[in-house]
Amino acid sequence: MDHRGGRRFRSREWFADPQRSDMTALYLERFMNYGLMPEELRSGRPIIGIAQTGSDLSPCNRIHLDLARRVRDGIRDAGGIPMEFPVHPIFENCRRPTAALDRNLAYLGLVEILYGYPIDAVVLTTGCDKTTPAGIMAASTVDIPAIVLSGGPMLDGWHDGERVGSGTVIWRSRRQLAAGEIDEEEFMQRACSSAPSAGHCNTMGTASTMNAVAEALGLSLPGCAAIPAPYRERGQMAYETGRRIVGMAFEDLRPSRILSRESFLNALALVSVAGGSTNAQVHIMAMARHAGVDLRPKDWTEHAYDLPLLLNMQPAGKFLGEHFYRAGGVPALMWELQRAGVLHGDCASVTGKTVAQNIHGRETRDREVILPFDVPLMRKAGFLVLTGNLFDFGIMKTSVISQRFRERYLGRPGREGVFEARAVVFDGADDYHARINDPALEIDEGCILVMRGAGPIGWPGSAEVVNMQPPDALIRRGIHALPTLGDGRQSGTADSPSILNVSPESAVGGGLCWLQTGDVIRIDLHAGRCDALVPDEEIERRKRELPAPTVPPSQSPWEEMYRSHTGQLVDGATLDTALKYRRIAERTPRHNH
Repeated sequence: MDHRGGRRFRSREWFADPQRSDMTALYLERFMNYGLMPEELRSGRPIIGIAQTGSDLSPCNRIHLDLARRVRDGIRDAGGIPMEFPVHPIFENCRRPTAALDRNLAYLGLVEILYGYPIDAVVLTTGCDKTTPAGIMAASTVDIPAIVLSGGPMLDGWHDGERVGSGTVIWRSRRQLAAGEIDEEEFMQRACSSAPSAGHCNTMGTASTMNAVAEALGLSLPGCAAIPAPYRERGQMAYETGRRIVGMAFEDLRPSRILSRESFLNALALVSVAGGSTNAQVHIMAMARHAGVDLRPKDWTEHAYDLPLLLNMQPAGKFLGEHFYRAGGVPALMWELQRAGVLHGDCASVTGKTVAQNIHGRETRDREVILPFDVPLMRKAGFLVLTGNLFDFGIMKTSVISQRFRERYLGRPGREGVFEARAVVFDGADDYHARINDPALEIDEGCILVMRGAGPIGWPGSAEVVNMQPPDALIRRGIHALPTLGDGRQSGTADSPSILNVSPESAVGGGLCWLQTGDVIRIDLHAGRCDALVPDEEIERRKRELPAPTVPPSQSPWEEMYRSHTGQLVDGATLDTALKYRRIAERTPRHNH
């Protein structure tokens, strides 16, 4: 028996309980049918779960089907016993009506596995953006030692000598298609060229953002997030992750001993300087709430707005994942934050060392990809929280505001940072696609496109549909972006300046439900305000007289349950009934016979 650290693992309650030999026999018996031995499971060595998110339905995570072998090797060499099990699949691109439904479902399933089975610690395999928060949320609820192993981005995509980044190329080519500059065949070829290998998005979309967040939180080994999936270093990282989780098991290094308000503030700062996805707001808030950490909406402005853009990576910049990795990845970005005095370096991590110790000496050697804090790509390039009479919360990613957009809307002399626009309101994505080119709407550069019915309850799940492009006629005139606003989300790979994640959503009575096409909206970035210039008495009349928003019926049992228990995007769209459950592994479940 291995007595390192004197730990008695929870799995012994299944396999070595002297008070219930009958139950021990029952629990052991069926594990024998594929070659395990009683001596292994009763040895006192930790049983390490490998939460397998890879499958044919999850191309972004499929690399983990191979990486799991190296994780197993690491676990065995370090003295643990690996047990691999499946996790509910999540695939953003293909899941209808939206993969946002699956984050909470995967969370629920993972909680039950980690709590109800003899698992002492777990390797959380991640890739597709929502697999990261689902795993971390579950690990916080159960609170057993957990480490995140991301699968890594795809290799850089190229088409006709030009870099094509996953997702980003879709939105940019869609505009070129509308302008008549390319045909549908060219559109398809560009999209396919952006996915040249195994791995998740090679842009700083939500997948790369969330795996960088896991590392910034201290839940991945340093350097893990940016290694491209096909690189040999990815397999080496898998092996080291397997070795390290065994050490964490003996040290009882659980999420509750790593995650803190300061570690989450580090994550907010990292997302800003990386030009990360606005979806990070939803997922970081959800992870913080499940960890019992006090994180507030205003923290995004107070701690993540007045920061520069340092990473020159699409969609906010030029390069893709391979360059980010070679430039030093997340440790190099965090080194810049520490040097500028905005990193909480004393936060804990899975290495057993502090964040500051992990990033010591990790300054980048490629200043074209990662710029110095005082000579950035853009200043004040973080996330701005807005409020007003249309909503209590909305968030805007400022690093994707182009110079042309800034000059047209935000640079008018005497009114810098303030503009007014006529609202054109769409009730869901189908309505938008059906009417965006309708001449009767008279959409011009003085309009703001508004999407409602796209939130957690209205869609359901919340959809990435707010990054609406202008009508084809405007695109042909060279106007590629209009202001957009909505109660849904935007793809992390999109380069549109939008006000997103609006809460409360129209489906639950938020201000967008009474907004009408033709209303004028004023946006003041200095004051953090977004208001419809509609008299209060008219707003009250509309609330009384207008019909309630149309909400499509639920189409599955889970959709109905999701709608019944899920909150708004401002709070992470969590299952609110689940928040009271924390550290549940401290009590062993009752016997099953």
